[in-house]
Amino acid sequence: MNNNVAALHPTPSGEIMAHAVDACVHCGFCLPACPTYVLLGDEMDSPRGRIFLMKGVLENEIALEEAAPHLDRCLGCQGCVTACPSGVAYGELITTFRGYTEATRRRPLLERIKRAGILKLLQQPRLFRAGAMLGNLAKPFKRVLPKVLQTPLELLPDHLPPLEVAPEIVPAIGVRRARVAFLVGCAQQVLAPNFNAATLRVLALNGVETVIPQAQVCCGAAALHTGARGEALSLARQNLAAFNLGCDAVISNAAGCSSGLREYPLLFAGEPEEALAHEFAARVKDISVFLHELGLIPIQRQPTPLKIAYHDACHLAHAQGVRLEPRALLKSIPGVELLEIPEGELCCGSAGTYNLEQPEIAAQLGERKASRVLGLRPDLIAGGNIGCHTQITRHIALQPSGGSVPPMYHTLEVLDLAYRGEL
Repeated sequence: MNNNVAALHPTPSGEIMAHAVDACVHCGFCLPACPTYVLLGDEMDSPRGRIFLMKGVLENEIALEEAAPHLDRCLGCQGCVTACPSGVAYGELITTFRGYTEATRRRPLLERIKRAGILKLLQQPRLFRAGAMLGNLAKPFKRVLPKVLQTPLELLPDHLPPLEVAPEIVPAIGVRRARVAFLVGCAQQVLAPNFNAATLRVLALNGVETVIPQAQVCCGAAALHTGARGEALSLARQNLAAFNLGCDAVISNAAGCSSGLREYPLLFAGEPEEALAHEFAARVKDISVFLHELGLIPIQRQPTPLKIAYHDACHLAHAQGVRLEPRALLKSIPGVELLEIPEGELCCGSAGTYNLEQPEIAAQLGERKASRVLGLRPDLIAGGNIGCHTQITRHIALQPSGGSVPPMYHTLEVLDLAYRGEL
């Protein structure tokens, strides 16, 4: 390596960052793939600009406070990773950098309280639901509240479905073809519990026995990506123990969660559990990948034309390279025509907690995504991540549609409706 990062930071984290920094040749292929550069047109708000800033901070040539505004505006969507011809592991770099430097950040007290509160709420569904119910009561008074509290209230749905308790085991229907362990997720248990219910029904119909470890906790992705590395490690250690069940695979139906679980080797670099984290991550699969590899039992449906706009969640398409599998599942439904969303590679602005921390940029991206989707005039929209679902449905509702507003479903909800003859 020809930079000083590894020498100045002789740790596993330092080596990870040094390799990523060194790989960048500043070619510029990442620029049109970066949502913030597309919106702002500022070199420092592009991946190669941020790599320059992170290198400067790590080599003690740029103050962290000077670089922080540009680095904070990074969504972590990893669109640049897909576009990069040099294989720069930008996702590993920005995640590791945030974890490495967060302890030295000088954040205002209210901002620190907000960030810690968001993480705690998101990690505990019952607490999150209670907070969301209180938030709905506060909506009429939104204008008199601090701006830092207004955006979370705007993102809350007006009505919350009942919280469902997941069973410990959902048996396969018919001959058992596989046995999996299922991560139920956090926010989606509160905001969209039918994601999990539909997933469990489709798995059972396809001969899959699903075990739901009762000791599981939040995957830790939100903590990891916001720099709370110690908190992420604590959650991940609990999951390594909870999912040690000898199943064929560990399944998640949320792009952010499956990506987070697959990042455990990065999180545990240099830790005693590093080898175990590698073994665990190798068994993690997004639900669309698992079902595509297993092979769906044919769906019996009259081939009535149905136009579906499929939205690529960034942590499926870019972080995991999963694009073909969800599309193949949807195309297996008779009569379905898949519509590709223009600029589909650009993030919708959700990006974990990003739409709470950078609401102005997130809103611009949400509006941009909603307008592209509505321009297709789909019958419905499908996707694979609760954050995207919340962001896109909100901004579609805010757009002048000129007609009926297409509903958005999880890919597994669409399959479930098709199997049940309700699509």
